[in-house]
Amino acid sequence: MSHIDTSANLNRWRKKSLLEKSLLSFGMLLIAVSVPSWQAALVVAAIMIGATLICARVVPGVWWKAFTAPLSFLAIGAITLAFQVDSSLHVSLAPGGLELAGRLGARALAGVSCLLFLALTTPAADFVAGLRKIGVPSEIAEMALLMYRFLFLLTDTAEAMNAAQTARLGHVTYGRHMKSLSLLIANLMPRAFARARSLEVGLAARGWRGELKVLSPVRKASALNLGIIVALELLVLAIGLWSR
Repeated sequence: MSHIDTSANLNRWRKKSLLEKSLLSFGMLLIAVSVPSWQAALVVAAIMIGATLICARVVPGVWWKAFTAPLSFLAIGAITLAFQVDSSLHVSLAPGGLELAGRLGARALAGVSCLLFLALTTPAADFVAGLRKIGVPSEIAEMALLMYRFLFLLTDTAEAMNAAQTARLGHVTYGRHMKSLSLLIANLMPRAFARARSLEVGLAARGWRGELKVLSPVRKASALNLGIIVALELLVLAIGLWSR
């Protein structure tokens, strides 16, 4: 989480308009999930990965760490489509399984690449400001921002507890490691909720009335950039329709 948040605030496209980045991300995502062509999905993935790593200059290691979590689900889904198990528990290739697995993998890769682009190039405060502009109730937008903050409280609490266990030699053997892990899991949520309660009390003491005021400079979208994005998406769409 901390790496993603740091990347969102320090990347080269940090000051790009949210409209431009959203149009590129969600437009490509719509093409990836609606056009059955796997070639179009691979083109979308290549464009979005290139935009993230080359144009926005996101650190490849950060992108890969964020990608590894959905990668496991992608691999499991592809394997279940590629293979079949008969009544005698014999594993074999499913009819057309490799093609289905390849299509699923290509479209999933494209979808994840689109979402990672937006997550790694746009801070949470900009998302909240964008939600307000499109008419989302302020209560929902503020709840999303508070939940995002709670994730950091959760990870910070887990890291502090793990560091304390390590300092007390709680991970020197497998048995101690499992015991320490169970204690961490059992105590993580109560401690995290206690810190969240402290955050709530602090906000109330500062006169919070349901809205967090954050600095979010207005960045106007460029008509030229919007035109380039739309033209690029139409080109990818044409590739997908032609290669069906």
